[in-house]
Amino acid sequence: MIKTVFTTELPVDEHLLIRKNSLSGGTGEKRLCIVTGTHGDELEGQYICYRIGSLLQSDLSLLDGTVDIYPALNPVGIDSITRGIPPFDLDMNRMFPGDPLGNMAESTAYSIIRDLRGADLVLDIHSSNIFLYEAPQVRINRLTAETLTPPAKHLDLDFLWVHEAATVLETTLAYTLNTLGTPTLVVEMGVGMRITPSYGERLTAGILRLMRHMGLWKGPVPELPERRTMVSTNGSVDFINASASGVFIPFIRHPMQVEAGQSLGRIVDPLRGTVVQEVTVDRSCFVFTIRAYPVVYEGSLLARIYREGEA
Repeated sequence: MIKTVFTTELPVDEHLLIRKNSLSGGTGEKRLCIVTGTHGDELEGQYICYRIGSLLQSDLSLLDGTVDIYPALNPVGIDSITRGIPPFDLDMNRMFPGDPLGNMAESTAYSIIRDLRGADLVLDIHSSNIFLYEAPQVRINRLTAETLTPPAKHLDLDFLWVHEAATVLETTLAYTLNTLGTPTLVVEMGVGMRITPSYGERLTAGILRLMRHMGLWKGPVPELPERRTMVSTNGSVDFINASASGVFIPFIRHPMQVEAGQSLGRIVDPLRGTVVQEVTVDRSCFVFTIRAYPVVYEGSLLARIYREGEA
């Protein structure tokens, strides 16, 4: 059932409209919320909403509870391929928990929190920007790791990044909901302004497994492949940055395990036909983020790597 979460008037007799598809079956009381479209240039979640909605609606008798699907928290941003909220260019993921008496963005954020609050679990799905390609991963604040790591593992994604609390912004959707007692996992995958169907299928399968674990889904679930989710609690995450400006040419598939001395790529100077930086690693590591946009400047992020057992 399509329901309106929030609506407000826009100039020239238009309306901002945020909607969800609320799907229920059986007698179960568990509720899972799938949220995406917070940033208008992040489109990977659109595929997830389509696939989960399609699978559940094909036979609601297999559902025992409620799944709420929110494809577009920032619909005007998606329509205009704008990361923030047009025309103010405000980052919606810096507006929570919002204010019912505030401006348009603040009242929107408040209504979203009010609608999501109380769910048994929220999946907050993001893509990267146009500059970076992210492996399918879950990001968890260390303060909530004990609660959120077990359900995150059921998604069976490539990487589970438990990061320090100091790196978390308190005005994000996930932080706000977790603070209010609504468990929320942040999923990051793919690249901005694009859809990667293979990643979408991967997360769709993981969501079905998670729903089975929660008692929400009585239907079939894909078998687990022979791979292991990397969990960052027993190692360290490092950033590799450009030491010179130029054009980055990657040499590796992504994501992947690389060995000491292996080249991730090189930065070249097209004018002079020279290599200005060979990008290598000094120890074995797992590459879960790689540069997608080739033009780089000194200091640009080229990759994020995980070194197991080096916490």
